[in-house]
Amino acid sequence: MAFAVTFLGTAPIPTAGSGTAFKLWSYRVDGTGADIPAGLRVALALPDGVSVQDPSAYPDVTALDGTFLWRDPVTGLNFAGRTATSPTTVTITFVAPARTATASVRLFKSPSGAPWSAVVFTVAGSGAAADGQTMVLPARGVPTFTGRPVTDFEGALPYATEVFGVYQPLLGWLGSQAGTAAAAVHPGSRFAALASESFRGDNARVLRDPALAALAEYYRTPSTLDPASATGAPPDYVAGLAAASASGTAPLTPVGLVNLFRQYFFEFDTFLGAPSGHIWVSPGGTVEVVETSTRRTLVEKTTTVAEETTRKTEESQTDQDDVADAVKEDNSTDTKLGVSATGGVNATIYHADVSASFATQNTVKRGAEETHKHTRTQTSKVNTEIRRNFKTTFKTVTETTDTSSRRYVLQNASTTDLVNYEFRRKMRKVGVQLQHIGTRLCWQVYLPDPGRDLGLGDMVHVVDAPDLTAIPKPADIPDLDDKQVPFHFEVPFLHDQGPDDDAKLTYLPESGNACRGINSSTTGHDDIVQFCFDFPLPPAPPGYRLTGVASIDRHGAQADFAPLDSTDLVPDPDPVKNTLKIRLVYANWQGRKSMPFDAVLTYTPTDAAKADLQKRRDAAQAEYQAAVDRLEHEAYGKAVRERLRLVSALTPRRPEVLRSEERRVVFRDILRRLENNGHYPQDPDHPPFAESEQINQLFDVEEMLYFVAPDFWRPGPVAPPAPDRNSAGRYPLPPEKQPPLPAGTVELPLAGQTVAGWYSRADEYRTSGAAGAPAPEWRVDYLITEETQPAPLGSSLGWLIQIDGDERRNEFLNAAWAKAVMPVRSGQEVAALAWLLGVEGVAGLGLPYPVQAGDPPEYQNKTYGDVLQLLAAKLQAANTAVDNTLASEKVFETGFDPLEGGFRRPDDPYQIFDQWIEVMPTDQVAAAAVRYDPRTGQQL
Repeated sequence: MAFAVTFLGTAPIPTAGSGTAFKLWSYRVDGTGADIPAGLRVALALPDGVSVQDPSAYPDVTALDGTFLWRDPVTGLNFAGRTATSPTTVTITFVAPARTATASVRLFKSPSGAPWSAVVFTVAGSGAAADGQTMVLPARGVPTFTGRPVTDFEGALPYATEVFGVYQPLLGWLGSQAGTAAAAVHPGSRFAALASESFRGDNARVLRDPALAALAEYYRTPSTLDPASATGAPPDYVAGLAAASASGTAPLTPVGLVNLFRQYFFEFDTFLGAPSGHIWVSPGGTVEVVETSTRRTLVEKTTTVAEETTRKTEESQTDQDDVADAVKEDNSTDTKLGVSATGGVNATIYHADVSASFATQNTVKRGAEETHKHTRTQTSKVNTEIRRNFKTTFKTVTETTDTSSRRYVLQNASTTDLVNYEFRRKMRKVGVQLQHIGTRLCWQVYLPDPGRDLGLGDMVHVVDAPDLTAIPKPADIPDLDDKQVPFHFEVPFLHDQGPDDDAKLTYLPESGNACRGINSSTTGHDDIVQFCFDFPLPPAPPGYRLTGVASIDRHGAQADFAPLDSTDLVPDPDPVKNTLKIRLVYANWQGRKSMPFDAVLTYTPTDAAKADLQKRRDAAQAEYQAAVDRLEHEAYGKAVRERLRLVSALTPRRPEVLRSEERRVVFRDILRRLENNGHYPQDPDHPPFAESEQINQLFDVEEMLYFVAPDFWRPGPVAPPAPDRNSAGRYPLPPEKQPPLPAGTVELPLAGQTVAGWYSRADEYRTSGAAGAPAPEWRVDYLITEETQPAPLGSSLGWLIQIDGDERRNEFLNAAWAKAVMPVRSGQEVAALAWLLGVEGVAGLGLPYPVQAGDPPEYQNKTYGDVLQLLAAKLQAANTAVDNTLASEKVFETGFDPLEGGFRRPDDPYQIFDQWIEVMPTDQVAAAAVRYDPRTGQQL
């Protein structure tokens, strides 16, 4: 009789954590007692490539008791079998992939100690016996394993949570705060004269006031109506509310709803992901693998001053490794979200379209859809960032030098087979669920220029003066002094007539001729001598000119001279003829033929010599100053670079602190608005304790949230002036040298030594003009260096930047206006609505409420005011019900509850309505041994 093989089916592996990728496969082999005696080994020969698991890995599965595996190295067949414990029947059970396929299988038997031999057999549905049959078998290959199903984690508690919210304004009510602001925007409109009193009274309630009706008509269809021609009527306003809801236009309503949602994060199982590296180990070999993480940056800076000093700075950058932490960080820096402190934590609030329906079921459904879309997109984004964050480099080394890295020793104990290892990253599976946890009534107010009262951080950076000692000062060139030059001359005895040839007589000037000397002592014979002489002088020293005679030494001669400045002598000495004129007024040669004299001539520098001296002085000073300017300019550039580096590296302040400041300044503006309208006392000497307690009782002041309008909404000139070379930007680059202060100006402390933001300056660019000629184009640019961090958002837009703020703070500082949303305190909805009626008026609340799909029946035939009262009463009851509070906290008690289908629109509040799974990498890597088919190259 031939053997018969029957496929019994598959079954899940009854071991926790086994997953669904592998199952138990069972086959029954039947025969006679002679064919299958006790102790006979029977095995199915499965095709090559079927990933049959080692049964020893499942010690708790009794169905695998006695199962053995053996792979024929020649044929590549996988033998899965069992030893018969009783005659006639053997059940073979093994673990293999759950995916099924149809392939050929063979049957082998082996008595104890004998070799394997093939046998013929039959299968169910086929009467022909053969040594190979086609049957249902496990599919080839290794199944992709992504962990256990989510149902295995039912009851797991969340390890982190994050609160979200969706804010939706409610149409129908024209608020006084927004309405009067809109009237001021359109001074030529029919509603320009609206005041706070216009929004009160019966006429305002039904929009019987033409100005209110014109306001409502204009903001119902702003794109098709001119404010000056808007007349409006209550029916027009009511009829257009649905269209306003569809277009999202609701700038005048003072109330809205915030639906709060909580995001839960559950830790599921882990598994090995795709291979990130491969290594092989030869038979009997050992390989040491070093895993080096690239998550740390080392910065080394060396400064040499007189002696060599090395300073090392190690900067560690911590990236988020968990999707919950990454979501929280992303929310804290998202500039499109409002932030509120809910239950002691920051709740991020999304702004949805306006709602024409006042039913909480409708707003919860719409809020759930908005939350689902945003949170799924957000977690996908941060999960992608986390994936990019992990990068591992593997090195195979023979010598160990790095003692701080992770080391793995891979050893191949086999002496015949080559072993391949794949490095696979350990992956985490995180479950995410969303639950609605409540609805809050809110009051909204528009506030212009919200960041004006916020102070900015000034970084003090004192720049050291450059060291000028290395630059030699110019040598001192002395002034050109007058020169005293000696000049020797002799006055000869030039006797014209008379007997005094021996020159012994005394002579005086002749009357009528001062240039002749006369002696009349000899009767009848007058002695005449020459009294005027011109003596040529030596050439003047270079660069000097003759200016006078300092002195004349007579050497005891009996002679006297006329003053050198006498009328007949000047100029004397004569610089043109270069002569010295002498006129005697008394002389006695004492028997000598000449009288010796020594004069001292005075020479002074010429103007040209003085100019040349000053030129040489100026050139030396200019050379020195140029060297100083170069050094100072280099120091200035280094100081600017250092300031930019320091500014860009400043650690931003904690987001929760920045948000708290912003909420405070927004609430301060709200109080100023209430003061101006007479709803809050203004006397600083008598603090309004009662009014503040009333506001704090009605509204959760600490949970106030706000949305900022981008700066492009700020009104400005239609054609602003184009930038030019004199444009400076928000924070211009300081001049290299501070100009002198105007008279009477007191210099500020730390002038020039503080940095308030990123520097800006005007730069010129050349663009092609109409005729192809380059035309100048100026832009106000911001400065960066190769060492600075990326410039913050708004740097290219000319924003005011707070250097220790985040993107949300810079968005707030430059916002055109802010929408403040004040949640009503739970249980105070009815009282808060009554207070708001006194502040915002009743405009539009007497108009009929247009019932929307999904509204409750009690909204039929009601006015807007009536529906608001019903809504406030319903919210007050819901927010004070203990059962609702317990429902919102149910997850912390019962743990994870799988949501069928992944998403459902909540019909009622306080339900879990969304669920998905995120797979994230970790920084851990595992080495897994793998085998490959040498013929096909496929992994076995």
